Amino acid sequence: MAELSYREAVAAGIAQEMRRDPDVLFLGEDVAAAGGVFKTTEGLLDEFGPKRVKDTPISEQAIIGATMGAAMTGLRPIAEIMFSDFFAVCWDLVANQIAKTRYMTDGQCSFPLVIRSANGGGSRFGAQHSQSIENWAMAIPGLKVVAPSTPADVKGLLAASIRDPDPVMFFEDNNLAGTRGEVSEDEDFCIPFGQADIKREGTDVTVVTIAGSLRPALVVADEMESDGISVEVIDPRTIVPLDTKTILDSVEKTGRLVVVDPAHQSCSVASEISSIVSQEGFWSLQAPIQRVTSLDCHFPFSPALEHLVFPNEDKIADAIRTTLE
Repeated sequence: MAELSYREAVAAGIAQEMRRDPDVLFLGEDVAAAGGVFKTTEGLLDEFGPKRVKDTPISEQAIIGATMGAAMTGLRPIAEIMFSDFFAVCWDLVANQIAKTRYMTDGQCSFPLVIRSANGGGSRFGAQHSQSIENWAMAIPGLKVVAPSTPADVKGLLAASIRDPDPVMFFEDNNLAGTRGEVSEDEDFCIPFGQADIKREGTDVTVVTIAGSLRPALVVADEMESDGISVEVIDPRTIVPLDTKTILDSVEKTGRLVVVDPAHQSCSVASEISSIVSQEGFWSLQAPIQRVTSLDCHFPFSPALEHLVFPNEDKIADAIRTTLE
């Protein structure tokens, strides 16, 4: 095991798979010489050279178009879109081409590609650089969607994403870049899709967290233990496929559910998880489901206002106490 930061785990995961498979290549804006704007790809150019680690022009359509073509011809490309908000520029290629071509060609064209992106707010990047868009990708059949919250999950799920025969959207939470944790140094380390991780066991209420919302949820769970409240915290890790069984089993045990999601509330991943539990686990519920999400408004640059818009520890604690009343 080694202790790595979230950002270091990105480079470690990509490097592991590039060593393992010569068909893996990586491209994006400032990912090579500069090591990425968030320093998540430092050292890759030195180890693998400019033929496999490529800087691109500032054109999301060109990046995704080149990635699509590389995958169609047998390579396993990784693309980086600097901020997930910029998927709006190239969404036709993602939603109408990459996600559908394998189906429309009856499997003659496959798309073993990964599209990585910095995602989410809370870092004062303003309205056009702070969105969490897992729900955009979740709405498109044919895409797998990953949202890791720890360095170990970053490395293990990156390996699974790069090896997968289908397109994967890999969302890295901006707020977690400097967080640290133990990561396996096994060169075959891989975490399968569709396996949620129970980060903390409890008996009174289930809290399901998406990406960076895990950390404040764990803080609240620890604080509430002193009040005799036992909180179970679950991190799905992958949004598509979603491990509904682990969530439903937990709700059956606790009878209560709080979902914490950095995205806007309307049409969010939190909304979908709430809907699934309402439909498939209704008789387990002893109280209404609570959602803790970002407000349905634009993300402000002001630190004071930004704190009010995003999920935070106070909002999570209030939601837990509400569902326990």
